[in-house]
Amino acid sequence: MAPVGIFLKKPRAAARKAAEIEQQRAEGLPVGSSAGALSDDRSEQLEDIDTSWCPTWPVEWQTAFHLTRQHLEAGGELPTEPGDVVHQGEDLGRWVKSVRFGFDKLTSVQQWMCEHILGITPAGEDEKPKPRTSQADKWALNYTAARQFYEREGHLRVPRKHVETVRSEEGPELQYRLGAWISNQRSRAATLSPERVEQLSNIGMRWTQHCAAPGSAGAGRPR
Repeated sequence: MAPVGIFLKKPRAAARKAAEIEQQRAEGLPVGSSAGALSDDRSEQLEDIDTSWCPTWPVEWQTAFHLTRQHLEAGGELPTEPGDVVHQGEDLGRWVKSVRFGFDKLTSVQQWMCEHILGITPAGEDEKPKPRTSQADKWALNYTAARQFYEREGHLRVPRKHVETVRSEEGPELQYRLGAWISNQRSRAATLSPERVEQLSNIGMRWTQHCAAPGSAGAGRPR
């Protein structure tokens, strides 16, 4: 017996053609031949079997949904990770995970189907991967820690192993290895942008033992 997805491939294509013809008629455009379009009687027969036989979302999504449903009805557990269950070439665990993490991108009908038929719930905020911090953002965060140190101590002579604690806007305290960061900025002074050099110089950065900033008169190479 052929899989349901293969059996429905031609009727779905015929249904799409019928929908295109109806759209052309509604817009008053010339309508070509209706050969190959799904008849109303055939469409009603398929609707009686499954109202979602020809979904507005991708057929691949619908196929994975039905395969997951079959797996559950056969007594299997809901796969949650890639590789948990592979059925008819479909990695159901990978699909379930993509549904959970992309739940807000589904239509309301898809969400209802996943929740009430398969028991899939959207991923919680604590499960979602945190957005990666860009290098520019990391530099800005460390600079904030350096400025806080300068405003408190009146200088930027930070011990090599010093860790600066900064309270973030969200509330939790964040720790920065400020001593190591300052040392790295000093060693990379020649490659820093003029803007960053100026920002650090404004809060007392000691670029060399003579305290000259890169690019200024008498500045030496960082040591």
